[in-house]
Amino acid sequence: MWLDKPRNPNAPLAGLKVLELARVLAGPWVGQTLADLGADVIKVESPEGDGTRQWGPPWIEHDGERSAAYYHAANRGKRSIVADFRGAADLDRVRTLAAGADVLVENFKTGSLTKFGLDYASLSAANPGLVYCSVTGFGQTGPRAHEAGYDFVIQGMSGFMALTGEPDGQPMKMGISISDLTCGLYSVIGIQAALAMRERTGRGQHVDMALLDCSVSLLASQAMHLFATGQNPPRMGNEHAQVSAYGVFPASDGQIVLAPANDGLFRKTLKVLGREDLLEDDRFTTNEGRLANRDQLDRIIAEATRSRTRSDLLAACAKAGVPAGPINDIDQVFGDPQIMDRGMKIELDGVAGVRSPFAFSGAELALDTPSPAHGQHD
Repeated sequence: MWLDKPRNPNAPLAGLKVLELARVLAGPWVGQTLADLGADVIKVESPEGDGTRQWGPPWIEHDGERSAAYYHAANRGKRSIVADFRGAADLDRVRTLAAGADVLVENFKTGSLTKFGLDYASLSAANPGLVYCSVTGFGQTGPRAHEAGYDFVIQGMSGFMALTGEPDGQPMKMGISISDLTCGLYSVIGIQAALAMRERTGRGQHVDMALLDCSVSLLASQAMHLFATGQNPPRMGNEHAQVSAYGVFPASDGQIVLAPANDGLFRKTLKVLGREDLLEDDRFTTNEGRLANRDQLDRIIAEATRSRTRSDLLAACAKAGVPAGPINDIDQVFGDPQIMDRGMKIELDGVAGVRSPFAFSGAELALDTPSPAHGQHD
């Protein structure tokens, strides 16, 4: 069942065999990333299929099958087979695939694959080199280990929502499933680390990945604020807790982001705006002063930006080396010349998608097939 030849022999993970027992987003994101990097990924689906196939509209029509666009966001480059774990023949087939795999990715609730003999202990006995990655909400240990994990819940538990939104407004989740996607990417890193270690030891291992762990790990400087002060970091909206003037400012025909993150960039910003006089104002000569007088400074900057168009401001900032950018709708993102030049939008057999963001000097991604139909490769 595994491919005799790599999908793209010059892809970084060409020849790697990955068995995916995953559905929805975090687990499939692992499989798609590995597939883009050249791995042969076999996705095992239940007779009902990955539930996200029905998460429409919008829908994608391809090869006579209608599946939700959501499903196509995370399943490119894989092959799909159907297996009913309640059937002995199907279980034997999955175990046979696992015996020949380098990597297995699963996102079942903790412990639930043991009764099928598809847990790490059972499969590694037959395949000691197997790197087995479990993606769950809370991990394999701890008081919540057996609970299901959902991105929205994890965003709340991890502190993300306490940090997102306007200072006096309601805590907000992010506009993408950041906890799922982050866990997917960290899982790829963990898998690759385990594969590198296998080169030294000859043995695989169990990689235990939790959405909550991965989200908490992203707190970074916000966690350090707590550790250093004993105080929760404030919710800042579009402002920055440590830098000013740094935020969203009005133009005559929309809004832009300005991000002068040090004294030198702040001086350049004032020159672009024709307000060099502020360089002599003691309130604004240091970042500490700008933070203490943030409201006054933001009003002054807004007065200067409001009279100019977005394109004029952005061109002037680019020429002066001031970090600035537009606030794009999604259609504007994919019409941006930089995004177009980098080839971030791809089309495979008539199905559009967003490529994995890797660029290599001596290798290519394996971008050859869209998401498979349910059981297409049985």
